[in-house]
Amino acid sequence: MNPDQAPPAGLRARIAAHAGTAGYGADDPLVVGVRHGGAPPVFLAQGRAATGEPLAAGTVVYAASLSKQITAACAALLVRRGLLDLDSALTRWLPELPAWTGSVRVRHLVSHTSGLPEGVEFDELHRAGLDLTTAAVLDGLARFDGLACPPGTEHRYSNTGYVCLAVVVERAAGRPLADFAREHVFGPLGMTATRYWSGPAPHPPGAAPLDARYPAPLSLGDGGVWSTAVDLVRWNQALEGDELGVSAFLQTPGRLDDGTPLDYAWGLGVREYAGRPVYQHGGRWAGLCAQLVRLAGRRSGFVILALDDDEDRMTALTTAVIKELAA
Repeated sequence: MNPDQAPPAGLRARIAAHAGTAGYGADDPLVVGVRHGGAPPVFLAQGRAATGEPLAAGTVVYAASLSKQITAACAALLVRRGLLDLDSALTRWLPELPAWTGSVRVRHLVSHTSGLPEGVEFDELHRAGLDLTTAAVLDGLARFDGLACPPGTEHRYSNTGYVCLAVVVERAAGRPLADFAREHVFGPLGMTATRYWSGPAPHPPGAAPLDARYPAPLSLGDGGVWSTAVDLVRWNQALEGDELGVSAFLQTPGRLDDGTPLDYAWGLGVREYAGRPVYQHGGRWAGLCAQLVRLAGRRSGFVILALDDDEDRMTALTTAVIKELAA
């Protein structure tokens, strides 16, 4: 093996030390996957899933909002093939939506500038004993009288917008999102354990379940992806190498309609550390915190999947690993 292709000496031990400093005990359920300088990834896995099974780098877990960048990549593939126009009206693709959505463009969905209200709240459905599905989100939009703000005027993080984007992708592609992603994203990249899941069961077969009282949503686009640390490290690598031919789309920060730049691209937050861009997005649900980070130009990135609700620990560990890889 070429020396520059070997994992940096002691990297796994340093990641474990960072986890301990951030407050994760040796038995806390946590999986971290790190790729540094183009070397093979290293993984730290500890604790157990709710089923009692030990967590591993290949354990399938809910990816929550990490799903958004994959949904955005599917949209970008269709744009590149001429099947989707970013300036097309949302109502062209979803004519069943209220007329007041007519001023929303597909590009507004991508950058969270659509002004769409959240169509339905999970707690509301939970009290009614119902699942949070794509259909429920779209039905919920009909109860509103208008947009929360004019499209293109504000950056307002919108799960509903990405649910709508997923439906746009399905209708532009002429097939279910899960099938399109499997054929054009997961299959080509070798992400064999990753899939979109819309039920009816609360999680795919063999996956680590979340809290049974608060199962993962079954809506697609805003979430819906179940994956592993191995596959998500692979996803980072694919974006770094532009293996799908859409990295320029995904990494280009959005703008408001007046030209004001945003620090959000296509399902990716765009930050800076040590003078270089850092592409980062988190995910959270009851019993889950996640982070997926990539340091531009360093062939380095990482994923953290924690089966708990502690955002403070997640933030501390994320910051520590960024500093480790940027050193």
